[in-house]
Amino acid sequence: MAILTFLIHLAGATMLLLFAVRMVRTGIERSYGASFQRVLTARQSLGKASFIGVAMAVVLQSSGAVALLASGFAVSGMLSFPMGLAIVLGGDLGSALVIQVLSFQLDWLVPMLLATGGYLFVKTEAKKVRQLGRILLGVAFILVSLRFLREAMDPIRDSAFLPAIAEYLARDYITAFLIGATLAFVMHSSVAAILMCVTLVQIGAIPFEAGLSLVFGANFGSGFIPVWLSRRMEISGRRIPLANLMLRGSWAVIVLAATNFALSSGTLSLPATGQMLVNAHLLFNGSLLVLALPFCRRLETPAKRLLPDPLPDSTEIEMHRPLSALDTKTMSNPTQAISGLKRELLHMSDLVEAMFRPLLTLLKGGTKDHILSVQSMDTEVNGCLENIRAYVAALPMERYNKAQAKEVRGLMEYAIRLETAGDVVAKRLTVLAEEMRRTQARFSAEGWVELVKIHESILANIRLAMIVLLSDDLESARLLSLEKTEIKRAERQSRKRHLKRLQSQRSESFETSDIHLETLRSFREFNGHIASVAYPVLYQNGQLLETRLIENMPKSA
Repeated sequence: MAILTFLIHLAGATMLLLFAVRMVRTGIERSYGASFQRVLTARQSLGKASFIGVAMAVVLQSSGAVALLASGFAVSGMLSFPMGLAIVLGGDLGSALVIQVLSFQLDWLVPMLLATGGYLFVKTEAKKVRQLGRILLGVAFILVSLRFLREAMDPIRDSAFLPAIAEYLARDYITAFLIGATLAFVMHSSVAAILMCVTLVQIGAIPFEAGLSLVFGANFGSGFIPVWLSRRMEISGRRIPLANLMLRGSWAVIVLAATNFALSSGTLSLPATGQMLVNAHLLFNGSLLVLALPFCRRLETPAKRLLPDPLPDSTEIEMHRPLSALDTKTMSNPTQAISGLKRELLHMSDLVEAMFRPLLTLLKGGTKDHILSVQSMDTEVNGCLENIRAYVAALPMERYNKAQAKEVRGLMEYAIRLETAGDVVAKRLTVLAEEMRRTQARFSAEGWVELVKIHESILANIRLAMIVLLSDDLESARLLSLEKTEIKRAERQSRKRHLKRLQSQRSESFETSDIHLETLRSFREFNGHIASVAYPVLYQNGQLLETRLIENMPKSA
């Protein structure tokens, strides 16, 4: 019975720990996720890239999340292999720093974090303040889960079961290493896995030697997490996690063998404390970064040999673009037809994103050819709409039930909104960029920062809209709707700040006043078209009124 109670308590404490780590990461991503791309993809040295990886992992509390971000940007061509690998290596060190902080006895902070975080999350409406409340609650839950973990060990600490296993792991460091690797991979969080190992050593549940082997194993297992999660990415995105796994695995095996030999022979003597375990984990990742960073560029060739680029398909070369997902043979099958429509809309979304992404470059100093190339993409967006319109018109609607017919109409409406969003870029924003180029005007420093932040947020919303389109996920739709409100608020605040700069007689603000205000309006309208994909999902789940005018309209006499 004691074993069953222990397993239940252990499972509960572990799940709370995983949930808390994810809660902190979610809060940070929702507050500052739009800025991650600019930070990660900026041109810099390998040393600076690794420092950015450290900072990102501290912020996200996950080296795996940093690795996935780097892999995603490598796929899009915005991040090179050496820079991506340097960022991932730095992320591993940043994750170790997080564990260093969380390993301290901070139980006294829990009531304060719960009170402050709960108030900010429940009682405030501002996005960043509310997400700060989420972050504080997540940190509090991490500390609570660690306390639960310590208490879960109390019933069996003095039993014959746990000491026998602990003694075996202390003798067989290879088994302990493999268990640690498995634990980190199954939990999908190196932070959570290593915090658990540290807690077990701190309360005396397992000896220090077993905990050390478990930690080295957890470092090895954490390298598998981004490899597994990126398995469906393109080859260029999978090389970075694979190279990181090879480096971490090799170094973990070397350090494991050397440390256990030194401990068993008496050459090395370490204090058998949980804090020393954290220090060993920190030293492992710091030494790996120092040793591997100079080889980041040289590892690109072996990585390409292990994962070579696929041979291009001759049909795609001749067509110069992917074949349409709209197959006339599947029209009579509603499920397949709707799936084809969504795939075509994803292609359309990619085109619109490709038009919107370089706008800051165009506004700051784009060439005429670059502006014309962006405008020319609008023709392809219009072609996608025409194909979708013709496809929907030819569907045998008598074979579709009411819900399927409604979904088809919703997808058609979203195609129209995407085409309109493309028009906003091609016929308004690029025209403003051309005017900036022709007049050699420049935005004020403050105004430019405001535009950059809104642009980054909209790019994040485009990706979120694609998730909603594919999954019909209610939580993502709600977040997209909230982000639309946030863009409105940011546009309104930027407009107010701009008017204040005009009142202070800022010459650059006068020169670009009309362009700045029109850019803000266009950004807001573009984002509104992108976010419209959330409305059907919200309406289906009863979280969106068909019209708010009915509720607010005064009763007639």
